[in-house]
Amino acid sequence: MTATVRLDDKLEAKLNALAQTLHKKKSDVIREAINFYATSVEDSQKSRILSAIEKTKKADKLLNDTFEGTLSDAL
Repeated sequence: MTATVRLDDKLEAKLNALAQTLHKKKSDVIREAINFYATSVEDSQKSRILSAIEKTKKADKLLNDTFEGTLSDAL
């Protein structure tokens, strides 16, 4: 697939400099940047999901402990 990307002068200069420094084609640098960004977003999403799971576990444990305590008090 071919994609066209419009860059301002500063971003184009950064891309050119980066491609030269890495001895890579500009298209390779762009592909790697997209892959890096996508992985970063996925990792961030996974981290937020795991954090939400841990918060839910803690809340469930607190609720369970309260419930167990109430049962013990009633007996």
